[in-house]
Amino acid sequence: MNKTFIGFDRLKQSVTMEQVLGRYGLLEKLRRRGDSLSGVCPVHRGHNPTQFRVNLAKNCWICFGDCHGGGSIVDFVSRMENIRIREAGLLLQDWFNLEPGNGNENPRPAAQAPVIPLETNPPLRFSLGQLDGAHPYLAERGLTSETIRTFGVGGCARGMLRGWIAIPIHDARGKVVAYAGRWPGTPPEEQPKYRLPRGFRKSLELFNQHRAAQESPAEPLVVVEGFFGCMRVWQAGHRRVVSLMGSMLSAAQEERIARLAGEDGQVLLLFDEDGAGRKGRREAQERLSKRVAIGLIRLKDGQQPDSLTAEQIRGLILPCPEREVAA
Repeated sequence: MNKTFIGFDRLKQSVTMEQVLGRYGLLEKLRRRGDSLSGVCPVHRGHNPTQFRVNLAKNCWICFGDCHGGGSIVDFVSRMENIRIREAGLLLQDWFNLEPGNGNENPRPAAQAPVIPLETNPPLRFSLGQLDGAHPYLAERGLTSETIRTFGVGGCARGMLRGWIAIPIHDARGKVVAYAGRWPGTPPEEQPKYRLPRGFRKSLELFNQHRAAQESPAEPLVVVEGFFGCMRVWQAGHRRVVSLMGSMLSAAQEERIARLAGEDGQVLLLFDEDGAGRKGRREAQERLSKRVAIGLIRLKDGQQPDSLTAEQIRGLILPCPEREVAA
């Protein structure tokens, strides 16, 4: 097998889902309707004849059954062979005789994603100054002094966030564009847990992007929902991590993640294991898998990344993807 990896974009341009399904002898088992195929999922060997869907035009697949899988040709081979993403890419190269620098004679044109201007929020003209990094709530959330110091979080004694934990949010250049507030503990009735400043558009930013961009692109980019989940993953030793600041992926965040991951990078989705998290994970997987290699990390029902120990987080990320945490 050729051990020189040619890149996920080349693979997706040169090999179709139809070719891969044909190699597995699955085409005759699937029902075709236009550019769509459907049938029993070959990944988890289900029984429902409508759970497995293939979009031939977009060259992607998804399972609505037990495995909740989906993505590109690379993701499909990875799941079918139970191997890592890069190994699946190398296997595809070998199967379809793809050589570095030579692609297929007639490669399938890649669908061009629209170029989205990377708009951002304007930098703040003020600073909240000295925040109380020794606030007991931060220790309750399991943050170390190094993490508190690095992220600049702390109790706020003035302004709109007086009495709240202030969390600085930076743009991709490292400029502070907002302070998020987290009520320390269970908030009073009708008080939200989090507060964002009026006019700030969180959909334009990724929390911790400026730090994640400084890490090696060979490391997978971990995407979580919340601030504390991001800080806990960073604290566990995986520094290439960003947060959506919510469960739903915006168009601008999609573009930022794709650029940050790079052509040959991998993105690991580590969302909260609740209704909103599962829905957000499915949508993020479907959209991002058209552009980058995606891995999923599923927790036990009701768990969140910030509730895990450092050992559990490392155990989930290092082997990646598709592992459940052992409580």
